Amino acid sequence: MKIKQLIAVFVVIFAINSVIAQDKKYKVHTVAFYNLENLFDTKDDPNVFDEEYTPAQGWTSDKYQQKLKNLERVLSEIAVNEKQANSPTIIGVCEIENRGVLEDLIKTPKLLAKDYGIVHYDSPDSRGIDVGFLYQKKHFTPTSSANIPLIITNFDGSGKRVYTRDQLLVSGYLDGEEMHFIINHWPSRSGGEKRSSPYREAAGALNRKIMDSLLMINPNAKIITMGDLNDGPYNKSVKKEISAKLKKTELKEPGDIFNPFEQMAKDGNSSLFYRDSGDIFDQIMVSQQFVLEDFSTYQYWKAGIYNKPYMIQQTGQYKGYPLRNSPSEPGFSDHFPVYIYLVKEYK
Repeated sequence: MKIKQLIAVFVVIFAINSVIAQDKKYKVHTVAFYNLENLFDTKDDPNVFDEEYTPAQGWTSDKYQQKLKNLERVLSEIAVNEKQANSPTIIGVCEIENRGVLEDLIKTPKLLAKDYGIVHYDSPDSRGIDVGFLYQKKHFTPTSSANIPLIITNFDGSGKRVYTRDQLLVSGYLDGEEMHFIINHWPSRSGGEKRSSPYREAAGALNRKIMDSLLMINPNAKIITMGDLNDGPYNKSVKKEISAKLKKTELKEPGDIFNPFEQMAKDGNSSLFYRDSGDIFDQIMVSQQFVLEDFSTYQYWKAGIYNKPYMIQQTGQYKGYPLRNSPSEPGFSDHFPVYIYLVKEYK
C-alpha cells in the first residue's frame, strides 16, 4: 500500500473513532469535600468549648448569616462548568457545630433549590465540631449510616482518652448503584506533626478497617473515603495504614485504593497552607471498582481543587492563602474544597 493511501486510511479510521466518541453520552456527578472552618451558630452551648463563636466575642447573627452566604456560593459552584451544570451531588463536610447549622446552610436559596438531605451525628470532640454528609435527594438514597468512634489515648502516658471526631459511614444508592462513603476529620497536628502522628495513623487504621469490613460483605464494594486528614497523601497514615496508591495502574485487587491527590501534591498543588507551606490535607480516595474503565457503571474520571479568586486572600502577608473565617470577620474557610467527577455512559 502506498504511503498516501495508508495516510488516507488512518485519517478515515480517526474520523470514524472521533464520531463514535462524540456519540457517547455520559451522566456526571460531582463528589466534593469541604472543611467549613468553624461553622458555629451564635448560641453558647454549655457542653462544648464554643465560646469563641458567640455574641460576647463578636460572632453576631449578621456575621453568621454572611458566613452561610459565603459557603452557599462555594458549595453551589464547585466544579460547575460547561460540561457539568449541577452542583455537587454528594458533599462531605467537617468543622460544623451541630445539625442545626447544616439545616441553616441547605436552606440558603441556591442550595434549597437542590433539595439536599443531611446525615449527621454528634461526635465527642471537645469543641463540639462534627463531620456531616449532604446529598441531593433526587440522585442519592441513603440506606444506612453509622458514626464510628476513633478510640485513642493521650500520648503523654496518662492513658486518658483523646476525644476527637467520629468517622461517618453512609451507604446508599446513586442513581440505583450501591456506594459507600466515609467522611473524616482526623486529629490535628497540635503538639507537633511527629508527636501527634500516631493519632492520625490510628485514624488511618480505623478507616482501613471500615473499608475491609465493607469488602468482606461485598468484595466488589464501591467505596469513597474523603476528608480533612491533617496529613498529606505521602504521610504514613495514608500510604501505609490505608495503603493508598499513587497510580491507577497499581490497583490490582478490589480492596486497593487510589488517591488522585497524591500526584496533585507532587505537582505542587495545595488545599491549604500550614506553617507557610502549601499542602493537600483534603483528599478523596476511591476503591478499585471505580477505576475499571467500564463506564456502564459509575467510574472515577478526574479530581480537582476548587480555588476561585473570590475565595483567596488578595493582599497582605497571607496573599494567595484561602480567605479564612474568624469571629470578627466572616470569610470562607482556611481550606479549599476538593472534588472528583464520577461518570457513567448512557445511550
